[in-house]
Amino acid sequence: MKFLIQNPDDTTVTIFRRTGYTFQREENGEMSFVRALASAGYPRFHCYVKSHPEGLVCNIHLDQKRETYGRSVRHHGEYEEDGALADEVKRIGQFIKGLARQA
Repeated sequence: MKFLIQNPDDTTVTIFRRTGYTFQREENGEMSFVRALASAGYPRFHCYVKSHPEGLVCNIHLDQKRETYGRSVRHHGEYEEDGALADEVKRIGQFIKGLARQA
């Protein structure tokens, strides 16, 4: 699920820390943040953030459990634009002014 933070009023790391996320890494101009929902680390919200001329483009999904490896790599994530993800984007919006959903 993608959304846009228009004209952010602080640094990307500060904005996401304010909303309960932990910085994971930065790679190729994209920052990764997570917010665990349980003490074991999963499920968790996982958000990738890139700078954009209008603000910050955020791509969020819900990791249900750690990815599995073997003959094939499986990522156990949810990407739908409703339910828990929609609620989380609303929650983030309560902390950040200038939040807009992208189509």
